Amino acid sequence: MIDERPPAVDASGDPPVVAPPLPPGRDVELEQGTVFVRDQAGPSGAPPVILLHGWTATADLNFFRCYEPLGAHVRAIAFDQRGHGRGLRSRKVFRLEDCADDVVAVGDALGLERFVVLGYSMGGAVAQLVAQRHPDRLDGMVLCATAPHYNRHRNERLSFLGLSGLAALARLAPAQLRRRLTDQLYLQRKTSSWEPWAVQEAARHDWRMVLEAGRAIGSFRADEWLGDVEVPTAVVITMQDQVVPVRRQLLLFEEIPTAAAFRVDGGHDAAIARPERFVPTAVAAIHDVLERGS
Repeated sequence: MIDERPPAVDASGDPPVVAPPLPPGRDVELEQGTVFVRDQAGPSGAPPVILLHGWTATADLNFFRCYEPLGAHVRAIAFDQRGHGRGLRSRKVFRLEDCADDVVAVGDALGLERFVVLGYSMGGAVAQLVAQRHPDRLDGMVLCATAPHYNRHRNERLSFLGLSGLAALARLAPAQLRRRLTDQLYLQRKTSSWEPWAVQEAARHDWRMVLEAGRAIGSFRADEWLGDVEVPTAVVITMQDQVVPVRRQLLLFEEIPTAAAFRVDGGHDAAIARPERFVPTAVAAIHDVLERGS
């Protein structure tokens, strides 16, 4: 029988915030600080795969519809990148290289000698840097909806220059002004279409660091060293992507000698909007890199 009663409300009169089903998580201590790590246990002996989310998202926002189906095949591990959600906080300027080192630090804390890294959008840039800086730790790399660079055309350069200015402002602004930036730049745009849980997730961001992450993405270029990557790699191309153009995603396949291409009929949000298409393709890509690595 379906319970048609409205959900209970709290003392403020607002309905309670209900999160989707999520894997168990726990705080993990790193030398750099504490991170909250999701760990979706897979079948016995399942290969560990560290999931890296996109810019302005969190691990849960990016992968909440993927955790369970991925867990039928692999051990899916995820955490928030620096400044995002419950990710590490630092007074240092945000660097994608530091995020890459954090991935290995999480692997160390979980006792993982080797693992597959799956990077989505900005997480793909981080994954590429893991392959460059720590290739001995990877059994494979899966790059989804991402590119070797993001900042080539004039309109993109202007956009990232604007983010650089906002990031500088956010570093100097008091907490009240940073909260105002959060409201103006993100939450007001998303409240009407996102569930309260998702808005609550985004409200955890340190927007100074998130804006600096946008600047770091704008200056990211892997073209000069991608040809030297020897880690088995799969490129999952989101064929209807309006954020990272397909031609730019194809560059990864062309520039990484070890890359194989997989295609998903979906947009940049395929992991959320089309998990029934994205997850089987991601699993096939993971198995492909593992087979070639072994």
